[in-house]
Amino acid sequence: MKLWIAFWNILLKDMRTYYLKPPNVSWGIIFPLAWTGMFFIRSDSGIESILTLLPGMVALSILFGTTSMLAVTVTFEKKNRSFERLLLAPIPFELLMLAKTSGAILFGVANGFVPVIMAAFLVDLSGIGWGSFVLTVFLIAVVSTFLGLFIAVAVSEVFEAQTFSNFFRFPMIFLCGLFFPIEKLPLFLKPLSYALPLTYGVDVLHGTVHGGHTMPFPLDFVILAAFCVGLFAMCLRNIRRRWIA
Repeated sequence: MKLWIAFWNILLKDMRTYYLKPPNVSWGIIFPLAWTGMFFIRSDSGIESILTLLPGMVALSILFGTTSMLAVTVTFEKKNRSFERLLLAPIPFELLMLAKTSGAILFGVANGFVPVIMAAFLVDLSGIGWGSFVLTVFLIAVVSTFLGLFIAVAVSEVFEAQTFSNFFRFPMIFLCGLFFPIEKLPLFLKPLSYALPLTYGVDVLHGTVHGGHTMPFPLDFVILAAFCVGLFAMCLRNIRRRWIA
C-alpha cells in the first residue's frame, strides 16, 4: 500500500508541476490541435475524408503530447538534481520510473481523444470499434512515452530534448502510415516503416475507424506490447548507466 501511495504522490506532483509548462502547451497541445483543425477544415470530401484522417491525427496528438511531456519532466528534474533525491526514496527503481512516466501516458491518452471529440461534431463515429480503439490509444501513449524517455535521458536541456525528438517525430509522420499508405512508399523505405512502433498502432486505428488495416490486430498488439517492454528496459538500462552508476 505504501508503494502505491508513493506512486500516486509522484504522479500527482508531476501533473501539478509540469502539465502547463510552455513546451507542453506549445508542442503537446497547440501543435497537434492546430494540425487537427487544419486537416479537418481542408477535408472537403465529406465523412470518408475525415474518417481517413482521424487515425493519423490521433496518433500524431499522442506522439507529440507524450514526448513533449517527458522532455520537460525528466530533463528539468535531472538538471535541478531533484531526480537524485527521488532515487533515495524507499521504492523500487522500476516502479519509480513507471510513476515518472504515468503522467505523460495520461497526457498522451487525453491528447489522443481531442481529434475524436472534434470529429464527433462533424461525422458519425458510431461505426468505430471502441474496444480496440481505446486499447490502441493507450498502447501508443505507452510506447511514445518510453520513446520520449529514451530521448530525454540522452540530453541535458529541454530544448535539446525537443530538437532531438523531432528527428524521430517528423519522419514518423511520413513513414508510419499516418497519412500516406506504407504500400505507396519506395521499396527501400518500407523496412524502416515496419521498424517503427507507431506503424502498428496506426494500422489498428485505421482498421477500427474505417477498416483500412493491413495486418491482423493480434499481431499489431503483440508487436506494440513488445516495443513497450523493450523501450522501457532500454530506458532503465541507460538511466542506471548514465545517472546512477
